[in-house]
Amino acid sequence: MTSVSLSNKLNELLNGKNTKVQLSVPQLVEKVLNRNEGILTNSGAVRAETGKYTGRSPQDKFTVEEPSTKDKIEWGPVNQPISAESFDKLYNKVIEYLQEKEEIFEFKGFAGADPKYRMPIRVVNEYAWHNLFAHQLFIRPTAEELKDHQAEFTVISAPTFKADPAVDGTNSETFIIVSFEKRTVLIGGTEYAGEMKKSIFSVMNFMLPENDILSMHCSANVGQEGDVALFFGLSGTGKTTLSADPNRRLIGDDEHGWSPNGVFNIEGGCYAKTIDLTREKEPQIFDAIRFGSVLENVMMDENTRIPDYEDSTLTENTRAAYPLQAIDNIVDPSVAGHPNTIIFLTADAFGVLPPISKLTKEQAMYHFLSGYTSKLAGTERGITSPQATFSTCFGSPFLPLPATVYAEMLGKKIDEHNAQVYLVNTGWTGGEYGVGSRMKLSYTRAMVQAALEGELANVETAVDDIFGLQIPVHVPGVPDEVLQPRKTWTDEEAYIEKAKELAGQFKNNFNKFSNVPEEIKSKGGPTNV
Repeated sequence: MTSVSLSNKLNELLNGKNTKVQLSVPQLVEKVLNRNEGILTNSGAVRAETGKYTGRSPQDKFTVEEPSTKDKIEWGPVNQPISAESFDKLYNKVIEYLQEKEEIFEFKGFAGADPKYRMPIRVVNEYAWHNLFAHQLFIRPTAEELKDHQAEFTVISAPTFKADPAVDGTNSETFIIVSFEKRTVLIGGTEYAGEMKKSIFSVMNFMLPENDILSMHCSANVGQEGDVALFFGLSGTGKTTLSADPNRRLIGDDEHGWSPNGVFNIEGGCYAKTIDLTREKEPQIFDAIRFGSVLENVMMDENTRIPDYEDSTLTENTRAAYPLQAIDNIVDPSVAGHPNTIIFLTADAFGVLPPISKLTKEQAMYHFLSGYTSKLAGTERGITSPQATFSTCFGSPFLPLPATVYAEMLGKKIDEHNAQVYLVNTGWTGGEYGVGSRMKLSYTRAMVQAALEGELANVETAVDDIFGLQIPVHVPGVPDEVLQPRKTWTDEEAYIEKAKELAGQFKNNFNKFSNVPEEIKSKGGPTNV
């Protein structure tokens, strides 16, 4: 089926009397309540459950194999191919399914805060609360912008439509399929709202690099002097905590583009984890959860409607979605200059990486490609000791192109703008997990602050003889001995053994990159394994 005929079917659906277009937040909240999709908490936030799926379904994510993308996509477990024929058939089924619904909901907005590079998008939802989620997570148009809005990509989400794998070519009842030629994301069989957000991020990760824009899975903020910082890091490394600085304004907490003009947020909202959330620990997130915000899978008291953020009955992956404007200390619009400082965060449970180290361009590209942190004993069944985990470019589930495309762009931009790059270990010191202790947050904050203020750019450093990293000898507010992991262990031989074990895992992981320039392999990684 041609793009035109598919488009006609979509237009027929959207022009139908059951389609509610661009409802306001109060209207959507009313719909959620009237349709029994969710309930209100004591702060006025909508609370909904996602049923069977409380997180992403990576094994059910596909990209249509099409002539224009076939030779560009990095096919494999992350980017599974599906035929155009399978997509077209599913598309027709989903559209016909939605046509039978009493109501469906359409949101028009943008991905990308910089007007020069933003992409107009449309999100079509079976659920009102999913449309409220889209309204809060993507960039909302002004009344004037809405008049000329022409969507360049459409997300169609039908959670209660279930695929038949034997007929539809999927792996299960659930599917998240991106067609770049049809400019459509098709989602079904899952109520987890995060699939919409991450699908558009995956789309931007394909399209932005073609316009010389580096797409990045990171948070970003800007200082009082206009200096910009990026924070890359996997879950549990402190990305949200460290980028939420009262002395710096938040650009965004998760997805950004780095264009020839500078940095811009891809989103218009935040999708924050809320497990164990307290006002004391995360005041910005806690206070942002108010009328119009969406809580996913958060338990609460039925009478008082007070959320219990410690309760993980449904999932550890409880979430809150709210617009950036719910936070006081932001850049609005979410656009800033070129980064001065780039921070790679890792929570090293082996206790052997320095708490902070300066990276050369080659080391920056090596550690960007590695995307290292560690899983802890007890977090998953069968894990009895710390395990190294690597997520390419700190966001491998969302990268359609070969990883080296993003790494080479990063290296080029580091050169062009003389950005200083640091690797910060927020994990363990004085021994591995279970023996040593977690790095003090006050020390990490002092190190990050020194890096952001340029105090570490020209300081004396000592070279780590196993990882080849340059460790600052002095950092204001941090004891000198804390900076050298070897000095924090009581048993030096045990330290060397554990450090070489982790260095070996870095090397083994890096072997999967076949087309990386030799200088990155030779100058970027561990020097003594």
